[in-house]
Amino acid sequence: MTAAGKERRAPASEATKIHSKDVCVFYGQKQALFNVALDIPERQVTALIGPSGCGKSTYLRCLNRMNDVIEGCRVTGTIALDGENIYETKLDVVMLRARIGMVFQKPNPFPKSIYDNVAYGPRIHGMSQSKADLDEIVHGSLERAGLWNEVKDRLDSPGTGLSGGQQQRLCIARAIAVSPEVILMDEPCSALDPIATAKIEELIDELRENYTIIIVTHSMQQAARVSQKTAFFHLGNLVEWGETEQIFTSPRDERTQGYITGRFG
Repeated sequence: MTAAGKERRAPASEATKIHSKDVCVFYGQKQALFNVALDIPERQVTALIGPSGCGKSTYLRCLNRMNDVIEGCRVTGTIALDGENIYETKLDVVMLRARIGMVFQKPNPFPKSIYDNVAYGPRIHGMSQSKADLDEIVHGSLERAGLWNEVKDRLDSPGTGLSGGQQQRLCIARAIAVSPEVILMDEPCSALDPIATAKIEELIDELRENYTIIIVTHSMQQAARVSQKTAFFHLGNLVEWGETEQIFTSPRDERTQGYITGRFG
């Protein structure tokens, strides 16, 4: 039994999908991350935990170069996806973000129909040769996101008309429609009620069979429920990382112990 009190499936792989070494992030003169070294295993869920402002979301945004759009932000060190440096100057950032999808804290469906939300990425990446191909991608993505049965009769309705939990699953469907290898999730349940949160957590557990997932969460209970690996950040430093059960039951660092027992945070 795990810290969450339920059986966990055996990890599908221990191969490293993303390798980070000596990663530092600067916003102007202010340094936000200090020499982070972290290997993200393939087809597992890695949770990033820590107090607000500790650097976990900053690190997450490094992984698909979302920090590129922040003026004055500078990233140093090495981040490699399948051995390829993602900060190589010749790298196509659009293609990188197709390989590494992202789901944000607040559901952000496009002001388009449910169908067009999911079809948007495959269209711009030229992934379908016909309407039938596109229909199949949309159907499959909504099904994998656990949303198909709820929306199959109203695919032309606005995505913004769905409930909050449904909108977040629509955003997950939109992310997986371009067949990414990695899905980044930045507090994906913080705006949702407990029932919608439970559905997203079940979905995360299913998706890890096919995707590498990295989730930032303030909820230690959620990290314990959904992840196989956990990394604890504090004041811009990666303090400790390892098997989730080990982090929550026998942390090696006093700062980790203090955070998970509620002495600070």
